[in-house]
Amino acid sequence: MEIQENTSVGDIAAGSAAAASVLEKYGIDYCCGGKLTLEDACRDKGVSAENVRNEIAHAAAAAAPARDWNTAPLRELVRHIVGKHHEYLKLELPRLGQRVRRVAQVHGPRDPEGLHGLEEVYVGLWQELDLHMHKEEMMLFPAIERLEAAIEGGGPAAAPPFGSVRNPIMVMEREHDTAGGGLTQIRKLTRDFEIPPYACTTYRAMLEGLQALEADLHTHIHLENNILFPRAMAMEERVSRN
Repeated sequence: MEIQENTSVGDIAAGSAAAASVLEKYGIDYCCGGKLTLEDACRDKGVSAENVRNEIAHAAAAAAPARDWNTAPLRELVRHIVGKHHEYLKLELPRLGQRVRRVAQVHGPRDPEGLHGLEEVYVGLWQELDLHMHKEEMMLFPAIERLEAAIEGGGPAAAPPFGSVRNPIMVMEREHDTAGGGLTQIRKLTRDFEIPPYACTTYRAMLEGLQALEADLHTHIHLENNILFPRAMAMEERVSRN
């Protein structure tokens, strides 16, 4: 895609996974902060927008073709989010939580503020994400799939119990912001995942796991905030006009 002055980083990331990887490399928030333009996001990070733009172009040109979630059926995108990202969280959050707890217990005296604070933030993020995924899978995602099925079948779409899909989407986006804040706190408490000299194998595994969790959540939230949710709301608007 051609990146204009007003192109948002969310739209850039939605254009290709390669572009998202470049933004991730520079620490540019393309999920919760996806509405910023590339110029503004680069200015905030103190990096050259032109350099980032060129790197995105080269990465996109070299990347193998990937599934275009901007045009795929929404039910496929929903299943991808649940099957890849939700299932990852359901497995990894408890496993990583055990590491965080063990590291806090063993090494807490060396860094009480950092490690005990990390455990508290992590547990809060874990609980928030568990409830968040449940609401999406039980309420929002089925409503989006029914909406798409009604359009494809040429029939009217039954109104969901919460009125418009916009209502739960607004809640989900606020919760994404909260999760993004939790990730920022985790990065701060771990000093950008810095490995201290006394770190044991479990400590190193914890940091690797937290960094992987951050990367996966960035992609996960991006797919919802910048692709699934806007497409679902646009689809509902088309139905309401007919």
